[in-house]
Amino acid sequence: MANRRIDQPTGTETVGHEWDGIEELDTPMPRWWLWTFYASIVFALGYVALYPAWPMIHRGSEGALGWTSRADLARETSEQKAEMAPMLNAIAGVPIEHLADNQARMQAAVAGGRAAFKVNCVQCHGSGAAGSQTLGYPNLNDDDWLWGGDLATIQTTITHGARDPSDGQTRQSQMPAFGRDGILTAEQIGEVADHVLSLSGKARDNAGGAQLFEQNCAVCHGPAGKGTRAVGAPDLSDAIWLYGGTRQDVIAQVTNPRMGTMPAWGRRLDPVTIKMLAAYVHSLGGGEDFVEAAPAAQADAAP
Repeated sequence: MANRRIDQPTGTETVGHEWDGIEELDTPMPRWWLWTFYASIVFALGYVALYPAWPMIHRGSEGALGWTSRADLARETSEQKAEMAPMLNAIAGVPIEHLADNQARMQAAVAGGRAAFKVNCVQCHGSGAAGSQTLGYPNLNDDDWLWGGDLATIQTTITHGARDPSDGQTRQSQMPAFGRDGILTAEQIGEVADHVLSLSGKARDNAGGAQLFEQNCAVCHGPAGKGTRAVGAPDLSDAIWLYGGTRQDVIAQVTNPRMGTMPAWGRRLDPVTIKMLAAYVHSLGGGEDFVEAAPAAQADAAP
């Protein structure tokens, strides 16, 4: 205090400290700033008293108003469910084969399926449902289906998944490892790959590859490579590939095939949500018309 003095140029008292010849002025805060600071303290005290603010061991303080964001969320969710209930009941009450008979109902199902897709499916199939050849996630926009692409079959595949060991009705398909298990030599696999690529016009055919294909592959893929939905064998003649369509990709798949899995969503999602997901996937552009006489083995879909 003894070192405090009035700074002559500014007329302001110093704080009494000096650092290497530098002194600090004891300039008072502006009056408006002080009142704003005091008002913020009063506001904070009122907020703490009225709203949840203090975290405790098991829960936070409730506040005098009894308001919580969780209660707001529960109320809004309840209101949304009540608003959507009539349309959801309508979707639930009609067989999926007749879902498109009513345009408004179909549009609501597609919209609901789009929302459910963003939550549950984009992690693998992507936001645009284009999938990934690198990871073996199918493109849901094209018209290439392993087990069929009508509404009912898509619904069944979503429900039971593909190669999901937790579901007894899951879609199963198995491709032999022709190279790993020594069924074919590397040279023979190359000939088969050339024949497979020739089916879509991407390579020149060879007699040896055609014969090997007939002996080893036609039982599942068909003589012309068109695939067999009863066993989930893909069409090899359309130039649509799950794991890539180069010669090396085909050789790798024949040698040691990759076979992905899809969860059985029937264990995680309710039937109405699955029905709406099927409607959305069907609407992406590759959906097929329902065939009344379709065999039971074709009652699933997987692109």
